[in-house]
Amino acid sequence: MNYKDYYKILGVPKDAPEKDIKSAYRRLARKWHPDVNPDKKVEAEEKFKEIQEAYEVLGDAEKRRKYDALGSDWQQAAAQAEAQRRYRQQAGGNFEQFDFGGGSGGGASGFSDFFEEFFGRMGGGGRRRTGGFTFAQKGQDLETSVELTLKEAYDGGKKHVSLQVEDVCAKCGGAGTERGRLCPNCHGTGRIISVRKFEITIPRGVKDGQRIRLAGQGGAGTGGGASGDLYLVVHLHGDPGFERKGDDLLVELPVSIYDLVLGGEVRVPTMSGEVTMTLPAGTQNGARMRLHGKGMPTRDGKFGDELVRVVGKLPTNLSQPEIELFKELAALRNGKH
Repeated sequence: MNYKDYYKILGVPKDAPEKDIKSAYRRLARKWHPDVNPDKKVEAEEKFKEIQEAYEVLGDAEKRRKYDALGSDWQQAAAQAEAQRRYRQQAGGNFEQFDFGGGSGGGASGFSDFFEEFFGRMGGGGRRRTGGFTFAQKGQDLETSVELTLKEAYDGGKKHVSLQVEDVCAKCGGAGTERGRLCPNCHGTGRIISVRKFEITIPRGVKDGQRIRLAGQGGAGTGGGASGDLYLVVHLHGDPGFERKGDDLLVELPVSIYDLVLGGEVRVPTMSGEVTMTLPAGTQNGARMRLHGKGMPTRDGKFGDELVRVVGKLPTNLSQPEIELFKELAALRNGKH
């Protein structure tokens, strides 16, 4: 049995992140696919199989940890595994049984003896079984975004959405290959983009960046396992009338200078409709007034506040009598009368 340097096969360093490993696999799988190398089909099949085997290990976090842990002790570990296998044979116990989806060469999975000694005969997309029972494995959790208006976040409730989600390829079960060949449905990625319709419940007061969990709406499980969950990351659109600051809302309210000077009642927009607010006489331009409980809903069933910034509007197109009155007011303020 020969040691397989899977990092060297994919041309990535040992600390390569998952995305780089996946990218290298896709590139090499396309390059060495037997169908695109008809003049050197035998060599291409061997290279393609080797690339698949490397990605089967490095693309799986658990297998990668096991592979990295072997290090220079791989021969000792192989000897121990072989001794355990012989013991099971001598004991007459069929402790492990595997279902395969095809493949040839190497072990029954189509992968090398090195792979099968340490990782089991799983390369053909089969399911591992112990004592005749299939291990149920939960499907992968998926994540996508959902666009909401500030009003939708305020109101909450039911919403029907159509979302693009990245899901496990149903044809190859996420392996990227089918019977030793690149899956024609997902082109070797193991994932497909599909549009799915959901009825979701928007929590009142949901914030930008928060996640909404849809249990059981993620990737399909294997071996009878439950489906994963779908997480919707909330993206809130800006609102032309309101600015959100935590649980509070900010709004600018144009008012006449007469209301600022003399005081009076003004109508203020809120998320739940217009309300009446009283301006004290002599209110300064730019002053902020607080409307308690008119902000965004909170988790505990309460509400933030609405902060109203009053902006004085100067009168335009003054008539001559109005101009004369303003002159008289100015003179009075300056003590000239």
